[in-house]
Amino acid sequence: MEQSKGILDVFSIFRNKEAYFEGINQKASNRLMLNQVIMVCLLTCCYGIVMGSYHSFIQAISAGIKVTMLFIFAIMICFPSFFIIQQVLGSMMTIRQMIMIVLSGLVLTATILCSFIPIVIFFQVTGGNYHFLQLLHVGIFMFAGFFGLRLMVEALKYACEIKAIYPEIGVKVFKVWVIILAFVSIQLSWNLRPFLCEKHEPFKVFRKHEGNFYTAIVYSIQKLTETNDKRVKEPIFVMPPDKWTEDSTYKNDSAR
Repeated sequence: MEQSKGILDVFSIFRNKEAYFEGINQKASNRLMLNQVIMVCLLTCCYGIVMGSYHSFIQAISAGIKVTMLFIFAIMICFPSFFIIQQVLGSMMTIRQMIMIVLSGLVLTATILCSFIPIVIFFQVTGGNYHFLQLLHVGIFMFAGFFGLRLMVEALKYACEIKAIYPEIGVKVFKVWVIILAFVSIQLSWNLRPFLCEKHEPFKVFRKHEGNFYTAIVYSIQKLTETNDKRVKEPIFVMPPDKWTEDSTYKNDSAR
């Protein structure tokens, strides 16, 4: 790999995957790995700030920090199992190669997240309510995560089919690991909430551990789809205020 030209080199994988993975073991990749971590932190923090800005400035700062924590902690928790299982299956990839492949997927995920920022701002400005925005963010995270994980799978297939340093079964096992990563990320996001607060709520760093992510999503869907069936019952006869009387019998007759 050529000498790193700057932090924007992290996007080189999008232009030329073959050249990217050919040079993954060279000395310049140490700098690239650091740049990947920096870029993931910057992009996820930006998205989190926009996400929390629906409520207040301080919520925006809190959400920015917590979205970054979500990405970093989820990978730190799940990566050891991924690396050890791949070694057991006969992978000849180094820990550096695996880390850079995972970081490349995170960079793509974070980049796609930030590409949706104008859409998020549009719905916030035009009156999107809390429950709609909550579902919108979940959808964006799922969409971005899909492409990030797809990039990781493509990188492992390249290592398997072209470089012959990765077992074919490892690609299949990785897809199982992806499911584990998804559940860890969901649980971690639930523990780090709120990222998005309703405007009438006071600022909170964390909420009490009640309910779960899945029931919260179902509740948000119900709030968006429910219709107001309450009918306003108008009295048959409404007495003008100037004719009100203390006669209880008259009042009762009027109420009927």
